[in-house]
Amino acid sequence: MNVLSNEKIKDCILYKDSSLIILNKPAHIPVHAGPKGGENLEHYFPALQDDNAMPPVLCHRLDRDTAGCLVLGRHQKALKKMGRLFRENQVEKTYWAIVEGNVKNETGTIDLPMSKKSSDKRSWWMKVNHKDGKKAITHYTVLGRGENMTWLELKPETGRTHQLRVHCQAINHPIIGDAIYGNGPKHSPVPTLQLLARSIEFQYQASKDIIDIVAPPPGHMIKNLSLCGYQD
Repeated sequence: MNVLSNEKIKDCILYKDSSLIILNKPAHIPVHAGPKGGENLEHYFPALQDDNAMPPVLCHRLDRDTAGCLVLGRHQKALKKMGRLFRENQVEKTYWAIVEGNVKNETGTIDLPMSKKSSDKRSWWMKVNHKDGKKAITHYTVLGRGENMTWLELKPETGRTHQLRVHCQAINHPIIGDAIYGNGPKHSPVPTLQLLARSIEFQYQASKDIIDIVAPPPGHMIKNLSLCGYQD
């Protein structure tokens, strides 16, 4: 069963102007086609084209099982500008995660370099690598607690593949439902990863207001968020 349709992707729009679209990406769908093909988010971008000369294009990526804010550029100028903002760390990304166990400190910073788990160029699994890894920094704040779980706000300072998932595993608090770095079920037909790209904030034009967009929690996270004190 497909996660999306041409009509459903329009319902995912959180923000839209002449240059950008920000989607509330559903969990359980990759942003682009993998080597095996299958349903992916880009397949539905022509439904968002309107009168533009081209369909929107990804400005960055989210993991297949991560839900939340995803920025698309509607023309080449927007893509180039957003690329620069991301490279210069002028885009503030905030994530919510529900992790296993009781995180001891209310705030903290995870500063652990990362690299691919193997030398295979196709490999996308990551690991902490103190010797040869690339710089990876994540700041966290505890937003709530439940029985044997903690609701975290995560702010990545760098943008390594799977950074938040690897960093949470590295401090012995893997994200609930993570099938790669935690104890989540393998090949689940429904979303399980308790990770949300909660908000994204950046100044696209100096003469206009800051763009600050927030995504609602996906359905599969509501129960655990509520157990940790979240109120809609």
